[in-house]
Amino acid sequence: MPTRRRAAVLGSPIAHSLSPVLHRTAYRELGLHTWTYDRHDVDERALESFLGGLDDSWAGLSLTMPLKRAVLPLLDSVTDTARSVQAVNTVLFTADGRTEGHNTDIPGMTSALRERGITRVGHAAVLGAGATAASALAALAGMGAPEVTAYVRGEGRAAEMARWGERLGLTVRTASWDRAVQALNAPLVISTTPAQATDELAESVPETPGVLFDVLYDPWPTRLAHHWQTRGGTVVGGLDLLVHQAVRQVELMTGRCPAPVHAMRAAGRRALDGRKQPI
Repeated sequence: MPTRRRAAVLGSPIAHSLSPVLHRTAYRELGLHTWTYDRHDVDERALESFLGGLDDSWAGLSLTMPLKRAVLPLLDSVTDTARSVQAVNTVLFTADGRTEGHNTDIPGMTSALRERGITRVGHAAVLGAGATAASALAALAGMGAPEVTAYVRGEGRAAEMARWGERLGLTVRTASWDRAVQALNAPLVISTTPAQATDELAESVPETPGVLFDVLYDPWPTRLAHHWQTRGGTVVGGLDLLVHQAVRQVELMTGRCPAPVHAMRAAGRRALDGRKQPI
């Protein structure tokens, strides 16, 4: 009998996650009929216990908030990419029982931008701070951005983003969220905040906007993304990021390359179309 292999996405809350749709689609397309992928509501307090209860049928885990940094001290090893931003969104279980931490958000962002023909980046603006914002800085650094302006709330967040820039060899200037409307004039804007945080900016989208990368996928479109598209600007959405980071997760967990990106995106889009999409 074929060996059963298991994977799942962890986070809290987690019911909204599209990851099961994407990974299960990949398994079907790749003929991995004994593979399963589920979701589990796990917070920081329960994470260590959950990891300790897994057997050797587990191949890997996807992690979302609030676990991307909480998992770091619980792992046997962490890749340089993940360590550079102190954020792990993928855990692999090796044949010898070790745990490896990876970050597929960074290459996922890069792939999503390249898919739209963006291979090099000049000045960019980042809205927000935190693990996803740090991954955005790493992606921008890898794409040659000389300088990034991060719009954040509070001096502590500003100092944190500046430190990430130093670690990544990227000049990061910070500005108060009160001035976030200025970010919309940048050639590339990456929004890593909840939808409600950027609703107030939607009416201020310039007449000829550049590129907006909004990492949210539900609700979609966000008010900011809707206004951006209405003005004729290019929008890279959270589904693009989710698909590309999941593609790399599937490849890491299964050892099968390439993962079926087009089938995964189509499945994700169908799932989103079935949800209410406020504007």
